[in-house]
Amino acid sequence: MFCLLEARGFEVWLVNAREVKHPPARPKTGRLDAMWLAKVAGRQMVRPGFVPPPPVRQLRDVTRYRADLVAARTAEKQRVEKLPEDARIELSVVVSDIFGVSGRQMLAALIGGRRDPKVLAQLARGVMRGRLAALPEAFTGYFTDHHAFLLARMLARVDAIDAGIAALDERIGQQIAPFGPAAARLAEIPGISSTAACAILAEIGTSMDRFPTAGHLACWAKFAPGVKESAGKKKGKNATGHGNRYLARVLGNAAASAGRTDTFPGEQYQRIARRRGSKKAVVAAGRSMLVIIWHLLADPDARHTDPGSDFYDTRINPERRKRNHVRQLEALGYKVTLEPAAA
Repeated sequence: MFCLLEARGFEVWLVNAREVKHPPARPKTGRLDAMWLAKVAGRQMVRPGFVPPPPVRQLRDVTRYRADLVAARTAEKQRVEKLPEDARIELSVVVSDIFGVSGRQMLAALIGGRRDPKVLAQLARGVMRGRLAALPEAFTGYFTDHHAFLLARMLARVDAIDAGIAALDERIGQQIAPFGPAAARLAEIPGISSTAACAILAEIGTSMDRFPTAGHLACWAKFAPGVKESAGKKKGKNATGHGNRYLARVLGNAAASAGRTDTFPGEQYQRIARRRGSKKAVVAAGRSMLVIIWHLLADPDARHTDPGSDFYDTRINPERRKRNHVRQLEALGYKVTLEPAAA
């Protein structure tokens, strides 16, 4: 109905039913409900939800389907890894990626009927040749035709999903063309790849008119810490709530990826992870990324400049840093005497 009315030129609002769940005491009919909703909307007692324009929604359909296919491929690969273990073939113990060139050749040989551990070990390529001594033992098991049948079906499904993801990538490349400059600027943020940039734009759009500030965007995405306090006591676990799970997945992966880089987001992630754990670090780094994304999309001329991994160190008072280091050494049982270095 929304798309039909939108195509006819109407300004359509999609609102949260929770805001109009308490109608006054009256008979309930479709006509009276429509009159009540019209009055509530006219008095600005409800707010329209965020609905991106049709091109962004179409891009969102494709990126979400791609995310679902990636998840399905991951689950199928886990089944492939588990099946040989049922036959006591411990290939994943020796081979880090059984879906590489060597791993796929070994799996294909098992499906083809080869069972000699030494023959299978000779299929190793590249750096895996250095593990020839351990490979025969890994292939010593009880792999039957039953396992071969299931393994062939699983690998065929993985290949089919790979082909589907490749087709979706091509489609995304076509649909992201009108938003290419915005996607390129988002991809400059550490941890955000071109694929992640397309997924983020598909979820939040390119216009930030719907979000007056970066805080509004972070709150809508549920990447803002919840505040629940009563009588001076904090309640709950400061959970952020459940937001857009596709956007949360992309930002979480981007934050974890940035945490392995020598950049400002990486340093922020590592500092918080050391003190409060990786889960809170993901939320904090993801929120910082959302703030950067909002500024990049709100100002088309803005570009991202990383402050560097030493951003925090350059803003800490030297005397404070000195006291902290002295306190840590004294806690370890040392007596510290500081002398200024010669100029």
